[in-house]
Amino acid sequence: MKNKGRLLTLALALWLSAPLLPHVRAETAERIPFDVDARSAVLMEAETGTVLYAKNPDEALPPAFVTKIMTLLLVMEAVDGGRMAMTDTIRASEYAASMGGSQIYLEPGEEMTVEDLIKSTVVASANDAAVALAEAVSGTESAFVARMNERAAELGMENTHFENVTGLDDDTQNHVTSAMDIARMSRALLAHETILRYSTIWMDSVRGGAFGLTNTNRLVRFYSGITGLKTGSTSKAKFCISATARRDGMHLIAVIMGAPSRDVRNEMAKRLLDWGFAGFSLYRSEAGTAGEVAVPGGTAPVCPTQFGTFTVLLEKGQAQNVRREIELAASVPAPVAAGQPLGRVVYRLGGEVIGTCGITAAADVEKMGFWTLFSRMARRMLLGR
Repeated sequence: MKNKGRLLTLALALWLSAPLLPHVRAETAERIPFDVDARSAVLMEAETGTVLYAKNPDEALPPAFVTKIMTLLLVMEAVDGGRMAMTDTIRASEYAASMGGSQIYLEPGEEMTVEDLIKSTVVASANDAAVALAEAVSGTESAFVARMNERAAELGMENTHFENVTGLDDDTQNHVTSAMDIARMSRALLAHETILRYSTIWMDSVRGGAFGLTNTNRLVRFYSGITGLKTGSTSKAKFCISATARRDGMHLIAVIMGAPSRDVRNEMAKRLLDWGFAGFSLYRSEAGTAGEVAVPGGTAPVCPTQFGTFTVLLEKGQAQNVRREIELAASVPAPVAAGQPLGRVVYRLGGEVIGTCGITAAADVEKMGFWTLFSRMARRMLLGR
């Protein structure tokens, strides 16, 4: 009986872990009703990671200051991980103050809060602020860059190699990433909701109002639902952007690399976002319970069950046709451990399985021992039941 139970549990685990092909695949250029005038581009839905459109998505290209998405991701991980607070004060090093390009003109030894440095990095793409943050997190820029490359590998960014934290590329040899990799790191940064406080700012200031900041992302001012995220341009990279926007509970990421001008870059990102919002929506099924499973030989006769939230991206108008089916084991031998697989919820659209969600035990059920069984039998005999 014990071996049979173990085999059943193993079978259920294998069944629940079987991969499903994504229901929505990357669209071809022919599906888009316009030409994406850029070297590469990607449109991704942030919650599910579904790719809706891709043009040369894996080509390694210089990203300019879009690099700072990874810089900000590591900083936000330090903040949310308790290793750094927004109110902490950072003293600018001579090296940080020496950065050229976009900057807030930090003086060596000048002190500024983490929050103001993040704001300056996000809104004004300040290179000196980015380096000051990197040094505060890792001690040196080179140590921080090493962590950037490690984090990129963890996120599956296979066509990425960073050489600095800013994206300045006059002296770089192999500072590259791809549109798909930018979408991946953008998705990771969006998981830190605090960043949206800064990426949606149009105009602000630091140093008590003495130094003004204007967002380099013009879509922040003009595009409905915009949430950020980062622009960049150099002679090597041309014009790049990771533009993010949220409408009706769906968060999209539009990445443009190598556009010929700022206006073309912004227009391409806007068109991709418009196309995504017009044609797709999220179907979400909330977490719940799936009834009870009998537990022969258990200290409780049944085990309660639970399943998690399921989300999938569908073409507009399809959500109402999704059907949910519960597939649940009739019984499972004791002992049962909380979290043990007991079945699955299957989601179908037009007969096609578009996804599954595992059903698991919501509580432990121990195996009944001899004395427990003996006392129950005695009670029944004495009480006549």
